[in-house]
Amino acid sequence: MPSPAAAVAAPFRPAVPRPRTEPMGLFAFLRAARANPLTTWYEEHFEQPIVTGEGALGRITVISEPSAIRHVLVDNAANYRKDDLQRRVLAPGLGNGLLTAEGDEWRLQRRTLAPIFSPRHVARFEAPMSEAAARLARRLKRRDGQSVDAALEMTRVTLDVLERTIFTHGLAREPDALGRAITRYFEALGPIDPLDVFGMPDWVPRIGRLKARPALRFFGEVVDELIERRRTLVGAGDEAPHDLLTLLLQAQDPETGRGLSDIEVRANIVTFIGAGHETTANALTWTLYCLSQDEAAREAVEAEVDAAFAASPAPGTDGLPRTRAALEEAMRLFPPVPFMSRQAVAEDRIGRIKIPRGSLVTVAPYVLHRHRRLWDEPDAFLPERFLPENRARIDRYAYLPFGAGPRICIGASFSVMEATLVLAHLLHAVRLDRDPEAGPVVPLHRVTLRPRDGLRMRVTARG
Repeated sequence: MPSPAAAVAAPFRPAVPRPRTEPMGLFAFLRAARANPLTTWYEEHFEQPIVTGEGALGRITVISEPSAIRHVLVDNAANYRKDDLQRRVLAPGLGNGLLTAEGDEWRLQRRTLAPIFSPRHVARFEAPMSEAAARLARRLKRRDGQSVDAALEMTRVTLDVLERTIFTHGLAREPDALGRAITRYFEALGPIDPLDVFGMPDWVPRIGRLKARPALRFFGEVVDELIERRRTLVGAGDEAPHDLLTLLLQAQDPETGRGLSDIEVRANIVTFIGAGHETTANALTWTLYCLSQDEAAREAVEAEVDAAFAASPAPGTDGLPRTRAALEEAMRLFPPVPFMSRQAVAEDRIGRIKIPRGSLVTVAPYVLHRHRRLWDEPDAFLPERFLPENRARIDRYAYLPFGAGPRICIGASFSVMEATLVLAHLLHAVRLDRDPEAGPVVPLHRVTLRPRDGLRMRVTARG
């Protein structure tokens, strides 16, 4: 007779690339990294706290020990800068904004932009976020019985949020066209180019950059239109909306009084549209996927959101701990940014490991979040890990969906509030189940972590 524990359904374990056990040569590594970097990790990365060795990028130290991560990202952060490879990939599209700037330029931008994402400012965005989420819920409810691409729908709703909170006079372009441009950008520039690996000069043409040019031109046109319209509005003496675009144009460094240059404003707008929207949309997509495969978890979240809507037509996030826990667990399994690396400015030591000057230190949330020394059942979807009564057991530096230290994602609280509200409205209105005619869900690392072929799901109206 089976035990009571045996009667409980096994937790959902999403399929992901199996870690490698045999070494790869240089060209095999470059092929694998270009196709999907998730396929380049080895078993030892998920078992050992620190793994160091020589590779195509020189000496690399992969750290999954929380105290070592704190050392690199917090305690000795001044000794570690973003490496050249990351900058080569991101800078062509995102410019020298907050995500890619370094040194004094980064510190100036961070000080200037921090007040924009203060709790007081972010709290103002709850109502427009809920309005965008409600609009999505109504749209999908009308598609009862139909199949939709949930990844595309999450792109649409996060762009809608941007228009309601950051660019309240609209983005001047059709949202689906902007979403497609963002996707093309990451798909074109995401694959690792051997020319970048070997440090070839920027003037040597890259296939990815050539493919990305139409998307980059489109970004430039959108942003220039946004800035010009807002400057015209302000110049005419009209009252400008108190959104992120106005705040960027008016922002001043609290220490020096200096504002952002036009180039810095432009770079940060592109960053918020591209990187900010993309990561939240992917987090939502993976959460819907995981919940669709775990009936108990989904029913628990549905019960919570139904109770919240029974108490208020527009519930806030405070009463949605299970909804947020499901989101956080999905971001553990599928972190929006699965990989980040730093280059040592000067020689350092991490425990007994020597870090030579100029070598790379990698913190990979995809590996860290599935590390066998840090998590029980690391490959299973278990949202209860992140319920308030259990959250304190998770080491701060074992879970890094938004990074840590001085360069922690400035929009983290914005993103979590947005995603929690979208999930609440959506799951109250409809059920989304995997379309049985769709192919397998394959996670693809292209700067961010997205389903390779989207996420086809069938809609069933609730209530």
